[in-house]
Amino acid sequence: MASTLHGLLGPSDMTAPWNVNVFGVRHLSPSGAWHLRRYLDRVQPDVVMVEGLHDAVDLTKHLVKKGTKPPIAILAYTDSLPVRTLVYPLAAYSPEFQAVLWAHENRKPLEFIDLPSDAFLALQDIEFELAAKKKAESDDSDESDSSPCSHAPGSNCEEQPWNRGSVYDAWAEISGELNYDAYWERRFEHNLSEDAYRLAANQLGQSLRELEVDPIRRHAENLVREAFMRRQIEAALARGVRPEKIVAVVGAYHAPVLNGSHSAMTDEEFSSLSRRASKLTLMPYSYFRLSSQSGYGAGNLAPAYFELLWETLQDDQLDVLPMRYLSSVARNYRELGTYRSTAEVIEGVRLAQTLSALKDGYHPTLDDLHDAAIALLGHGDRSSIAESLMRVDVGTAIGELPKGVSRTSIQEDFDREIARLKLEKFRTAVKQELSLDLRENRQAKTQTAAFLDLERSGFLHRLRILGVKFAEFVPVRQDSATWAERWAVQWSPESEITLVESVLLGETVEFACGYRFKQLIEAATSIDAAALLVADACQSNMMQAMEQARQKLQHLASESSSLKQIAAAAYELMQVVRYGDVRRFDTQPLVPLIEALFVQGCLAIHEAASCDASAAKELLSSIDQINRVSLEFHDRIDETLWNRKLQSLSDADDRNPVLSGFACAVLLERGWMTNDALVREVSRRLSPGISADLGAGWFEGLAQRNRYGLIARQVLWEALDGYVALLDDEQFKRSLVFLRRAFGDFSPNEKRSIAENLAEVWGVNADDASESLDGPLTQQEEQALEDLNDFDFGDL
Repeated sequence: MASTLHGLLGPSDMTAPWNVNVFGVRHLSPSGAWHLRRYLDRVQPDVVMVEGLHDAVDLTKHLVKKGTKPPIAILAYTDSLPVRTLVYPLAAYSPEFQAVLWAHENRKPLEFIDLPSDAFLALQDIEFELAAKKKAESDDSDESDSSPCSHAPGSNCEEQPWNRGSVYDAWAEISGELNYDAYWERRFEHNLSEDAYRLAANQLGQSLRELEVDPIRRHAENLVREAFMRRQIEAALARGVRPEKIVAVVGAYHAPVLNGSHSAMTDEEFSSLSRRASKLTLMPYSYFRLSSQSGYGAGNLAPAYFELLWETLQDDQLDVLPMRYLSSVARNYRELGTYRSTAEVIEGVRLAQTLSALKDGYHPTLDDLHDAAIALLGHGDRSSIAESLMRVDVGTAIGELPKGVSRTSIQEDFDREIARLKLEKFRTAVKQELSLDLRENRQAKTQTAAFLDLERSGFLHRLRILGVKFAEFVPVRQDSATWAERWAVQWSPESEITLVESVLLGETVEFACGYRFKQLIEAATSIDAAALLVADACQSNMMQAMEQARQKLQHLASESSSLKQIAAAAYELMQVVRYGDVRRFDTQPLVPLIEALFVQGCLAIHEAASCDASAAKELLSSIDQINRVSLEFHDRIDETLWNRKLQSLSDADDRNPVLSGFACAVLLERGWMTNDALVREVSRRLSPGISADLGAGWFEGLAQRNRYGLIARQVLWEALDGYVALLDDEQFKRSLVFLRRAFGDFSPNEKRSIAENLAEVWGVNADDASESLDGPLTQQEEQALEDLNDFDFGDL
């Protein structure tokens, strides 16, 4: 590998060195696009070559169609697992996009001269392998051995900026700028002198390459790519195209080596490249996604701002950019509720121009404009104006492609479905709320319209299963509203990428979702996980998958003894049955399974209750879930069994006291415990000599349910008062742990009622007791609570 790379760095084998017109750019550079179009008009090349995936050139015919609206991206992806993807974004102000448009407008041949997608994606596999190997080696070596200094003996690495971060950041630091974006904008975007951009970009590329400590070790991929680019240029020369009639548009880093002084990739080297079978497509992109490309030399942190820069360049009005930008910020600031005057905008423009002049700039950079906006519009407070700056910097633009343009089958199916379900208006970068009513619309004139929201729900749940984050499910709080759903809908390039990757699972959303369910069902190892899959399949209207998940759950249930899993599975199936009528499917096959799970849960409860306090918190929910199932299916399950198991747990002295108290509360709530029985139980649990762990712990469990019913039972508060009064200091402190947890989430009205009950016990006025308990703590009481926080409660 190393010898091959050194060969790629060597001199060309061609007898006559060649030089073509190379135009180095930053990949999202408005000024680069502006200068490039003028350069192409002047040179009038016979061939335009662009740094892009070699096999993607056929897609460019779609980029020039009338319905295409940037930003868009070329997406390459492998057609087998593991999935690798490569995204090549293009904005209206991308030099490459303008090169494509110019070639189309002038009817000139266009070539993409970077590696083909199958080779590029294979390089990702190599990178993953090398990264894993490097990590393993670094784990076995000293930190000093992995330092870049080992590759440059005698150098003082700590003082060299190129050994800290990327070469782009290093160059910005050397040039006296805070970051590479500020450096590039000040030196390149605002320099409108003829040919200044091209010459400076080529020189910058050479300087960046010289900063590399070890270019072979760090950028072997670039060497392979550049050798292929030279191969494509030499192929054009071999066809008889004159060097002066070729314009190659590439990143500035590559520009210095695209000449005959360096060797091109040979046929043997090309055939030896690793490859992954791949496919290509076009996809809409967004400014939001472009804004996240930080830490990379071709990144673009403020795409909406650079579109504004592109527009002013086209209008030959670069001088008005500061006014337009700060006016937009002020307008957004006003929309958010803060008024700023025109005078403040004017002063902001003057300040930005002054800041630029201090650094010998032609015009204010984005950093200068930010500083001026914060000072004049934000009055020195960055946080107050940050949202307005983000809106103007990033924007919400999302690209568009004509229908049917270079789409995979699953993308085409997705487009058909969102059109059929009238969801097209939600395909924007702005998050919107979608409320669905799954019930039949009896006023609708057609069957499709009557169940439109139900169909929408199934489609969105299928996307959720596939991981396509087009819509995020927002749970509805009312337990009884089985017909209501709420979604937060927002389209993003990530959604498109995930959708494209899903084509490996199936040709349509439905087929891909079915295969995904198959994978999830096979991987399920617990009954609660299988029950969730049953629910997911039901919500996705995938009845075959639901039956497969039910069978898997039934198999797993025969081997499970975990109360937590059993209760969760039974409860989830209960929810499925509850909204079965709304979703129009037969739930009867699930009922026998629920009955079996209910019996398993009843039989498991007593043994599971022998646990510590942390486990008891989870089991409270499990007992509640089984109780809900018994209420929902009271005519199908054995309520006598449930009553008996609750009574056994409530009476038990060797089980967790919190769970025993909770079981007692459920019995009271269900009407299965009389007041006399409660009095006896309270007397037993809160009698003198019972430790705080048992007595107050039991009361904590009791207070979890039916609070107004407990408040109404005066005998309970009399017993609690008598119990607490007899505790010694240490036991009293221990009891406070449980009692504070028990009363912690009581409402103010409930606490007031408790105060009235205690006032009756103490023989004082109820209002005085309530006022005393609601009043501020004394210094002594606050100190006592502070000491309590430091108290060691052991394993509680």
